[in-house]
Amino acid sequence: MSTMERHSTSVTPVARQPSLDDMNLDQFLKISNYEDTVKQLDIYYGIVKRQLLQFQSPITGLFPVLSTDREVGSIRDSVYCAAAIWSLYQAYRRIDDDRGKSYELGQSAVKCMRGILECWIKQAHRVEKFKSRQCAVNALHCKFHLDTGEEIYSDENYNHLQIDVVSIYLIFLVQMITSGLQIIYTQDEVAFVQNLVYYVERAYRTPDFGMWERGSKYNDGTPEIHASSIGMAKSALEAINGCNLFGEKGASWSVVYVDIDAHNRNRSIFETMLPRESSSKGVDASLLPTLSFPAFASHEERLVDMSKLNVVRRMKGKKGFKRFSRDGYLSRLEDKTRRYYHKGEIKDFEGFECEWPMFYTYMIIDGVFKNNLEQIEEYQMELRKCMHSDNNGDPVVSMCYAPDGDGMYTRASSQSLFLWGQSVFIIAQLLTAGLLHINELDPIRRYLPSYNRPRKGGRYSAFQPLE
Repeated sequence: MSTMERHSTSVTPVARQPSLDDMNLDQFLKISNYEDTVKQLDIYYGIVKRQLLQFQSPITGLFPVLSTDREVGSIRDSVYCAAAIWSLYQAYRRIDDDRGKSYELGQSAVKCMRGILECWIKQAHRVEKFKSRQCAVNALHCKFHLDTGEEIYSDENYNHLQIDVVSIYLIFLVQMITSGLQIIYTQDEVAFVQNLVYYVERAYRTPDFGMWERGSKYNDGTPEIHASSIGMAKSALEAINGCNLFGEKGASWSVVYVDIDAHNRNRSIFETMLPRESSSKGVDASLLPTLSFPAFASHEERLVDMSKLNVVRRMKGKKGFKRFSRDGYLSRLEDKTRRYYHKGEIKDFEGFECEWPMFYTYMIIDGVFKNNLEQIEEYQMELRKCMHSDNNGDPVVSMCYAPDGDGMYTRASSQSLFLWGQSVFIIAQLLTAGLLHINELDPIRRYLPSYNRPRKGGRYSAFQPLE
């Protein structure tokens, strides 16, 4: 065999090199996809500026419940607004040159989270008292003056004991710090956040007024044990345990720790209560954000599916979900001049409960996390029926619809934006448009069982939460 023949037998075939046309096409698709992404993000940036940031207090960073309110800042609603703004910040981080938008969004979220912290630090004496005696008079406030940050409702005039508010603040605090935002600055603030952990640790035996701020369904001023409050607290404890509040720049003394026994008690009581919400409420839509985004409070699949199905089957209506049966809030039959109901009055509200489209958006987000396209499409179709456009042409999710008993509905607060609902809608749209990945929305992987979550970085140990 000749030398030429020997060499020719050992040569391996070479794959066809892409032509110049192929390379140009690939490059064009990348550029066009990139430009399309930037264009879509800029659309959402405009929506967030007009529908959320416009109503953020320039002094405290807080948000109101309704866009027309210029006085009362609400902590729960502020956390959700901050979460939506932070979600868009996360989406913008994919872009090379966002012209300062991601920095602005990130710092707007930081301003809100720090504003809440500053309002609560002024009430640090309450936290100390609450650790000894868990009762409404020692509770942290959930409403503050929008511009001064001062207390606005006394304990006698408003039910401030809502453990889910502190819990959801802690959950998003950890999420944002994990994403790289600097929110906690000093050792005093670290110590206060550790005290917030103590505040929620006893949720399993602390009757509170729940996510709907009214306590038992009878609206007579009586607090009760709520599964949603316990579930949120359990999630907050798991999220913050071992978290370094200074992020990557932290030291051993900026790490927060959780009592594993308190966590286990919350877990066992929470999962024992499901699928009920409380002694007076057999089913409640507040379990949706507790069992799915943002809390992901349980990974007992059978229990979670049964509880969600229970809510969907019994609370879903034509214009949204009822919060719970015989809920009189904003009903056409409710006497707005009275804070509490008369004995037996709630039976009058049966069939007249308001329906809240916001829960459709929670179900869309749940579908994205479960990769359930059918669920996403179903609730997107339902949501479209409950939407309208504002003067700028931006999509608006109505706060709720009050039925009149004859199959017709009236839109409540039609002249105002309901910022909580609008925030969840923006998050859902970013996810379904492919602009935001679930791991960017949930960097600490709450949606995964504990054994599948990435271990926290750093040199300091923490318990592995039991679920």
